Amino acid sequence: MQQPTGRRSNRERTEATRAELIAAARRLFTEKSYAETGTPEIVSAAGVTRGALYHHFSDKQALFRAVVEQEAAAVADEIENATPANLSARRALLQGAEAFMAAMRESGRTRLLLLDGPAVLGRAEMDDIDARHSARTLRAGIAIAMREGEMKKLPLDAITTLLSAAFDRAALAVEAGACPDDHLRALAALIDGLMAD
Repeated sequence: MQQPTGRRSNRERTEATRAELIAAARRLFTEKSYAETGTPEIVSAAGVTRGALYHHFSDKQALFRAVVEQEAAAVADEIENATPANLSARRALLQGAEAFMAAMRESGRTRLLLLDGPAVLGRAEMDDIDARHSARTLRAGIAIAMREGEMKKLPLDAITTLLSAAFDRAALAVEAGACPDDHLRALAALIDGLMAD
């Protein structure tokens, strides 16, 4: 039987409540930090009950994890959208670096992914989240560059980890007021230094 027009299904209401909680939590976590945000503020900002929060998330940390996962996915989407398949491997890596830096300038994202994320969830869990998102896109780009002979053959996991760390440090520096163009030029030089002669 079809739903009457204008009425949402239980699933739609559930997804809407979850999305409202994540959006409210993101806003508060970026304005105040994870530590300074309480669950009563989150449910009030989301316009839901405390019971609704605990129906969707076991605790504040689980809600924070969902926020971080969503942000990491958004960064990876922006990188993938900026790197169409017809680019050379080198050009894809360079445009991916630019897309990463642009994505990380979204208000609050650096705090969520690079500061509070590791502090709240731990380095290992943040590495797992990154491996599903930005690091996955970087690893794939490096693998293609090596396979096509554009990049020196190096241990794939090691070079992915090191380049990812360089990107993260650049994003933190820009967040603190450093020149984005300087860091993009430095990242491009790092990538070019890995290219095959």
